[in-house]
Amino acid sequence: MFTYRRTPELPSREEALKGRPEPLFSLPARHTVLGNPLAGPYPEGLEVADFGLGCFWGAERKFWQTPGVWTTLVGYQGGFTENPTYEEVCSGLTGHTEVVRVVFDPAEVAYETLLKVFWEAHDPTQGFRQGNDVGTQYRSAVYTHSEAQQATAEASRDAYQRVLTGSGYGTISTAVLPAADRPFWNAEEYHQQYLDKNPGGYCGIGGTGVSCPVGIAGAGSGSDG
Repeated sequence: MFTYRRTPELPSREEALKGRPEPLFSLPARHTVLGNPLAGPYPEGLEVADFGLGCFWGAERKFWQTPGVWTTLVGYQGGFTENPTYEEVCSGLTGHTEVVRVVFDPAEVAYETLLKVFWEAHDPTQGFRQGNDVGTQYRSAVYTHSEAQQATAEASRDAYQRVLTGSGYGTISTAVLPAADRPFWNAEEYHQQYLDKNPGGYCGIGGTGVSCPVGIAGAGSGSDG
């Protein structure tokens, strides 16, 4: 993955690249591992969750390997530039972070379980980096699709903060924000299911080794519905 070389700093809306009204590339029809469509609309009863946890190549694999996940795709979210390219995101001038969109069946996997995968697959205390990957595009984020998801994600964050603090880690920097005001922009075709197409490819994410039971992490909120 591209490594950001100057001091990471989020641009303002005025400083951000303006982007374009239409994407420069198309999305593949189906997931190379799960076989289901990448683009919506999705079948009735499925739900959507968005997670940013560093390099999206390895992050996407974590979620497609999770039972109950129907499809995954990677993209850019949380910034200002419309229909950005990977190179623009890596410039630090879009405000976006790399994210995985997870489409899941809540009858098979709880949103709390997806949050557990999220928190334990990366270090959410590192700010604008994950390991050797440095840049605003590698920041940690959860973009929620309902009030229930927002409450669950906040409760989960607080639970993980307690166990991380007890293990000597600092403050979680993860943004937990509604997705409604932060559109998801598809990444280029070659990024989709990258580690399935390139099994020996780079994966820069790594967890802290700190774990928290699902029931405690989601205490007080229930699953998304």
